[in-house]
Amino acid sequence: MTALAIAQFAPTADPSVNLAHIGELVARASGRGARVVVFPEYSSYFVDPFDETLRTHAEGLDGSFVTGLHEIAGTYGVVIVSGLIERGADQRRVRNAVVAVDADRVLATYRKLHLYDAFGQRESDWIEPGAIEPPETFEVDGMRFGLMTCYDLRFPESARRIADAGADAILVPAEWVRGPLKEHHWRTLIHARAIENTLFVAASDHPPPLGVGNSMIVDPQGVEIAAIGTPTDVAVAHLDSEAIARVRRVNPALTLRRFVVAPRD
Repeated sequence: MTALAIAQFAPTADPSVNLAHIGELVARASGRGARVVVFPEYSSYFVDPFDETLRTHAEGLDGSFVTGLHEIAGTYGVVIVSGLIERGADQRRVRNAVVAVDADRVLATYRKLHLYDAFGQRESDWIEPGAIEPPETFEVDGMRFGLMTCYDLRFPESARRIADAGADAILVPAEWVRGPLKEHHWRTLIHARAIENTLFVAASDHPPPLGVGNSMIVDPQGVEIAAIGTPTDVAVAHLDSEAIARVRRVNPALTLRRFVVAPRD
């Protein structure tokens, strides 16, 4: 069994301020027994609307922000999952990345595959899409975790690939922008990804006024077992791999399916 926390906060245009917030929330989550703490998308740096400063604040996995995450993770003995503005392959765009780190290592990385070119937004003007690669996972206390980001929730095959990689839980840093029915979509999609893959899903968003908040952890039956409303806060749930096994004995949907997921160019 693993204690997992979701941490909801509003990242700013000052990485040092963001690290301070992350440290405070990790301390709060660790005090409640959390071993893994999930933060939102763009936790290292965020401006709205996007501008040229994204490039100047992009960094590598050995940069000051990830170094700060290592230090916080070491202080509290946890794994931190956080959004990161990462340097891109070209000079024009950056990567929307997620890292999972402990005190010493980057345990897994993910670059957002599905960019938010929807609802009047054009994320691809600023962000390069991640390469289609086998999902990276990491293990804590016998539970295996996989990573995806925000808009990926709308593509069920993304979650299915992570389930096929052996994940017990999918962690989803997000910046789910407010709008008509958007909170409804957020909640429905998180629940759907958990139910159809019979695993845990934990999603962490920015709070209002820009995000919808409502960060949550959902179990393999689609039941919310921990949630945050609109404030800056943490919520903790205990994940049990036996819960997955029990659900899959009753509902063996993954073994009964007749299709696999294949990449599209």
